[in-house]
Amino acid sequence: MRRLLKKLIKLIVYGLILPVTLFLKGQLHQFYLSQKPKFTRTYWSRKWTRAREFDWKGARFSDFGFVFRAAYKAGLFLLLFACIFYLTVFVGAYGHVPSKRELRSKQNNTASEVYSADSVLLGRYYIQDRTNVEFEDISPAAIDALIATEDVRFYEHSGVDIRSSFRVLIKSLLLQGESGGGSTLSQQLAKNMYPRKDYLLWDMPVNKLREIIIARKLEGIYTKQELLELYLNTVPMGGNLFGIERAARRFFNTSADSLKTEEAAVLIGMLKANTTYSPRLYPERSKQRRNVVLNQMAKYNYLTPAQADSLKQLPLKLNYRYTTHNDGLAPYFREQLRQELDKWASSQRKRNGDPYNLYTDGLKIYTTIDAGMQKHAERAVARRMARLQKQFDAHWKGRAPWGKDATVVQNAMLRSDRFKKLKSAGLSEEEIKERFRQPVSMTVYSWNGSKKQEMSPMDSLAYYERFLNTGLFSMEPRTGFVRAWVGGINHEVFKYDHVRAHRQVGSTFKPIVYAAALEKGIAPCTYFPNERQTYTEYDDWSPQNATGQYGGEYTMRGALAHSVNTISAQLIMQTGVDRTVALAHRLGIQSDLPQVPSIALGTADISLFEMVSAYASFANNGYKVNPVYITKITDRNGKVLREHRGNEDTRRVLSENNAATMLHLMQGVVEEGSARRLRSEFGLKMDIAGKTGTSQKHADGWFIGITPKLVTGVWVGAESPKVRFRTLALGQGSSTALPIWGDFMKQIALDPAYPGYMKSQFDPLPERLQKRLSCESFRAEPPPQNFFDRVLDNVADKAVKTYEEWKEQLKKRREDRRGRRRNN
Repeated sequence: MRRLLKKLIKLIVYGLILPVTLFLKGQLHQFYLSQKPKFTRTYWSRKWTRAREFDWKGARFSDFGFVFRAAYKAGLFLLLFACIFYLTVFVGAYGHVPSKRELRSKQNNTASEVYSADSVLLGRYYIQDRTNVEFEDISPAAIDALIATEDVRFYEHSGVDIRSSFRVLIKSLLLQGESGGGSTLSQQLAKNMYPRKDYLLWDMPVNKLREIIIARKLEGIYTKQELLELYLNTVPMGGNLFGIERAARRFFNTSADSLKTEEAAVLIGMLKANTTYSPRLYPERSKQRRNVVLNQMAKYNYLTPAQADSLKQLPLKLNYRYTTHNDGLAPYFREQLRQELDKWASSQRKRNGDPYNLYTDGLKIYTTIDAGMQKHAERAVARRMARLQKQFDAHWKGRAPWGKDATVVQNAMLRSDRFKKLKSAGLSEEEIKERFRQPVSMTVYSWNGSKKQEMSPMDSLAYYERFLNTGLFSMEPRTGFVRAWVGGINHEVFKYDHVRAHRQVGSTFKPIVYAAALEKGIAPCTYFPNERQTYTEYDDWSPQNATGQYGGEYTMRGALAHSVNTISAQLIMQTGVDRTVALAHRLGIQSDLPQVPSIALGTADISLFEMVSAYASFANNGYKVNPVYITKITDRNGKVLREHRGNEDTRRVLSENNAATMLHLMQGVVEEGSARRLRSEFGLKMDIAGKTGTSQKHADGWFIGITPKLVTGVWVGAESPKVRFRTLALGQGSSTALPIWGDFMKQIALDPAYPGYMKSQFDPLPERLQKRLSCESFRAEPPPQNFFDRVLDNVADKAVKTYEEWKEQLKKRREDRRGRRRNN
């Protein structure tokens, strides 16, 4: 059948159209040759003289023949020109004209949306702020107002309203009056979908004709209802705001289907001129325009006159909500997600082979973030950090927290966008510094709200360097689902995400040292002397305790609870630095770790994200936990493009007994160590295992806590490590980070949406493990030994556990024998 159809088409083209075209071509050529001599200057001069000398008043009707002939020729010429002009526009010579197939598959640029685990819209990624809605989800009042105001004969025409076009032509050209718009909704839709271009003198006719052609095609593809839906989803509402849904959200904080008649009239009135009739910028004009729309609705029977009069008396009530990417829940998380999704989308292909675009393809991203927990996290950060900043400022009493070190502000200047722009403009460093010293009026951030102030850019850098910042990261240990992510105190001002920042971890690294010791076979109830030692093989490294106190003996639980540095050093020396680093990497720490024993005291720079992931393995029976924050991504039609079902890594990184032992040891930090205030001050009754941490010179404060249902870490510090508290009491993790953790967990425990959190408990320890861990955390001095204990200790000291140790011992004995022979 197809072949027959093709042959028939070829017969028509080659058998009929082609000969006719050739014949017309020949005839036109002969006509041109016959008329060519006439088109001279003398010819036109003679014609003009005849017309000028013609007796227009006294002439008879038959004398007007030459006028009719000229008019006939001019008409033919204009008709020919119009046909050629139409064809050139139709085929796209003046710009792309879409085919019906393209129009059928045309999709608006639509924002991608990010949802929490409990279906709360967290944010949107877009170039055009638009959310498409279906016809059923648009208020009937908005539909009525649109038709009454913009195209009252919408249901009667097929894309072009000839009557309206003539009305506009007559009023504009003949009566010089206000004509109103002649474009139908279909033509306006064509303009919205394919914006006008500049063609100089041909600008208006080309664009109008192009819109007419597209409008006719649209009418042939879509129903009237579908055209209204398309129109109200594409219409610009000012700036980068598009569509009735987003306009309703911004101006009235409601959805398109919930718009009242007077609200719908305001939005439809804006279509004439978005800025001129903006209800936020020009409320009086907007109200007048609203009343015009209401009059139109009454005129065409969409409202009764009484209803229209009543609505016109109402005041203009706005509930304006303009949100940016810095607003809403979890802005730091959404920015992290955006960077990841941007790369992912560009690597995925649509049906047509084009890559997905995060900002225009209307993707739906479903995350693991719990909106309720995120709110509690952000509130805890706001409450505690405002209090801590006040304490910090009072502590320094107006002096620079970095002392005489000018590099803090200097480095901040070098990192600033202002410096980079001036440098790229060709200014020298001295010229730039001079500009940085010149006072200007600016708005600066404070915990009491933004304030206008006159200060130099250099002073503003120093001002912001004084601020303490924070990061909070919380996840489920079993699934790896991330439930809360706070990267700082204010995303608009402080863009840097401190969940991903690498900072010195302090004593929060010690549980990894202890876990490595347990994996080596060191018993948790072994007593270690709390004495300062010097390790000559590591450049006479001699770690000391932060408190400066020594003496007595600690088991692992006691040493971890009181963060005894000397015992952490003994453990890593017995376990081996390489073993400890290897375990840290297996637990999920990807940062480079120095192969030195001082990492036992937390000298390495690691991110909060990595540390919380590592701690999660202790609560997951020793299995590795990879954080998961995306559960599903779908396209605008609901097709699943990517899906995660939870922690898919089933590698064991710790034995089950050692993981349970670590939880027991870390519970000692809460019961008898540096995190005791979680019980006394915050009243938390659930099982908690955790560890505080403080870096050198109190620049970084940490607390990472494990409960049966969550692993949560908090870091507190300034942008520069040189900005810090001067005393350990104020700058330690138990004073800075732990209160945020306690506030966050307390709010969750008290929230009815999370039942069972307050009294949740870890799995009970097996009886055999309980016996193994049954020992006192500290003893002042070792008990007296009897004869058999001394013999057993002597044997244990001399015993070797590995082949390497046996070889080393054998080598040492041989060297001792050789030495004695030489001496003899």
